[in-house]
Amino acid sequence: MTAVPFAYIWRNVCARKVTTLLTASGMALVVFVFASVLMMTEGIRATLVATGQPDNVMIIRKASASEVQSSVGRDQAQVIDSSPEIATDADGLKLISKEPVAVINMPKRKRNADDADKPSNIVVRGTSAAGLQLRPQVRIVEGRLFRPGTSEIIAGRSIAHGFAGAGLGESLRFAQRQWTVVGIFDGGGSAFDSEVWGDGEQLMQGFRRQSYSSVIFRLADPQQYDAVRARLEGDPRLTIEAKPEKQFYAEQSESLAKFIGYLGTTLSIIFSIGAIVGAMITMYASVASRTGEIGTLRALGFPRSSILIAFLVEALVLGLAGGVVGLAAALAMTTVSLSTVNFQTFSELTFRFRITSGIVGEVMFFALFMGFVGGFLPAWRAARMRIVDALRAS
Repeated sequence: MTAVPFAYIWRNVCARKVTTLLTASGMALVVFVFASVLMMTEGIRATLVATGQPDNVMIIRKASASEVQSSVGRDQAQVIDSSPEIATDADGLKLISKEPVAVINMPKRKRNADDADKPSNIVVRGTSAAGLQLRPQVRIVEGRLFRPGTSEIIAGRSIAHGFAGAGLGESLRFAQRQWTVVGIFDGGGSAFDSEVWGDGEQLMQGFRRQSYSSVIFRLADPQQYDAVRARLEGDPRLTIEAKPEKQFYAEQSESLAKFIGYLGTTLSIIFSIGAIVGAMITMYASVASRTGEIGTLRALGFPRSSILIAFLVEALVLGLAGGVVGLAAALAMTTVSLSTVNFQTFSELTFRFRITSGIVGEVMFFALFMGFVGGFLPAWRAARMRIVDALRAS
């Protein structure tokens, strides 16, 4: 007889309800932490990647890590503006935006009287009507767009809800002026939700800037990107670097995503060791309490391999149960919105946890791996028992 006694496995799992529940719960907690870390990392990446458009080209100063660190002079911006490959809108206006970007420190909105002022950095972006056309995911949801040439601004949804003075009709003081919030915009889940926008030239004057931070334009033909990049980067008048906007924002997510990933993975490994030890103790106790039954199964003709597989499957069932429960709990995190610091700009970035099919696969593999490692040695011990010794010990 070479069959695996699956009915026996299931009966013993169900008979030891408390032990099974405690072991599976420990694994579920580890799985929840592991899944949450992966979802957080994916949420940050998705937020920043969604900020870029595939047809847009981002121009920053060569070797700059972010827009905040970049500087593109007016004369250089004019050279870029003269590129014939830039797309135009229905009115024949070029889809190019020369944008100053700055980081300011503002107090967060108090939720109750006991809250203390907690300042944080936010990104202020100077843009134009063309800048909004370049970002189709951005739409005004309250109020209206700022008027060019005025001290009016619009705030991303996350900023309007989280910072004092950033709500519709309120005002913020920075760059030596009082700026009135005339609109709230939704960035479509992108990093723009964590920014404040105003007229580019007015912000240049307020911050006393002589150069832009970046220049963004759309190509009439995306196939021309390589030629445009080679021409601009090879122009002796320019000291710039050209990248697809989507690639630029994907690179912006790398440092923060890697940091959270490394930290979370380290914590998950530490917690998983405890869960594996717990599963191992449970399985060893199961083997010790069922020595006579193991001897009986061997006497009935079940080979060592069937006993080994039976106990391994039992451990995998515990891992699977922990994985399902932990993943189900982690799915609730998709409704949570968190803020963190973008390492590239040191400004606040709001994001949501994000689940993908790849994360589900990784999480379930991790849960089954914990069950396998925790159950292998006890299963090996059960399979190596001699029939006479097992029956004598019963």
